[in-house]
Amino acid sequence: MKQTAGTGNRKLHIIIAYFLIYVVWGSTYYFIGVALKGLPPFLLGAFRFTAAGLILLVWCRIKGEPVFKKSLIKKSAVSGIVLLFIDMAVVMLAQQYVSSSLVAIIASSTAIWIMALDAPMWKRNFRSPAVITGIIIGFLGVMMLYIEQFRYDNQPGEHREYGVLLLMIGCISWALGTLYAKYCSSGEEEVNAFAGSAWQMLFASAMFWICAVIKGDVINTNLHAVPVTSWMSLIYLILFGSILAYSAYVWLLKVRPATEVGTHAYVNPFIAVFLGMSLGKENVTWIQIAGLIVILLSVMLINHKKKPDPLHG
Repeated sequence: MKQTAGTGNRKLHIIIAYFLIYVVWGSTYYFIGVALKGLPPFLLGAFRFTAAGLILLVWCRIKGEPVFKKSLIKKSAVSGIVLLFIDMAVVMLAQQYVSSSLVAIIASSTAIWIMALDAPMWKRNFRSPAVITGIIIGFLGVMMLYIEQFRYDNQPGEHREYGVLLLMIGCISWALGTLYAKYCSSGEEEVNAFAGSAWQMLFASAMFWICAVIKGDVINTNLHAVPVTSWMSLIYLILFGSILAYSAYVWLLKVRPATEVGTHAYVNPFIAVFLGMSLGKENVTWIQIAGLIVILLSVMLINHKKKPDPLHG
């Protein structure tokens, strides 16, 4: 009876975690845009991850978790820099050369890179027609979401190849960081996922602070002139985007296959488009609606009933 109750709680936790990385993370596209109207990118990243990391670390310490374990801090340093900082920093740099539409399309390829680089799962992933089909049509679905913006993109084309190259580096970095977080910390208890994500955010924030100082954001930004909407969006990103959603992502990597967890790269644009319709009053075409349907189909295929994850059973 206790085992059944435990299994039920585990399933509920997994469902909640997927809701957070699918829906809440998807909503951060909108709130990042609002926050950037008052805060420069590197300073926004510094504020966001410093606050989220400290709050989560204090919470873990109050709960009695061993947050100062050397092995945990060391692994978190690698994950935080590779998974959080590099990916987000190159996306910011890439937007100097390419449009946000192209950024979204290339960023969605993260799910493909995770499957391609997840060597321990090659045998299962590449033997599953449903998973392979789901990955491919999910990428096509994301392209359908942005195809019209991309066709009529007025962004200057000079040095666009630099932007594409930077984005590919970011996607590969996120995929490698994801797999490192999954396999190199598999010996840790699942509860340490939260302490680990706290340290990851703090190490990422340190890199953002360095970049913000070098770029002059710290000196040149007038915090008194930042609009209230930007501060409110920052609070949302700290509490929901980082503390809840990112911690859920790190925890899911310990209990579910990385390819399955990586489907957030397809669902996040789905949520972003929906919020653009409802909050941003943006027009949506039939091609984009078809793209949303295709994305849902791809996630259903990838998340179909499988054999247990060999790491976690």
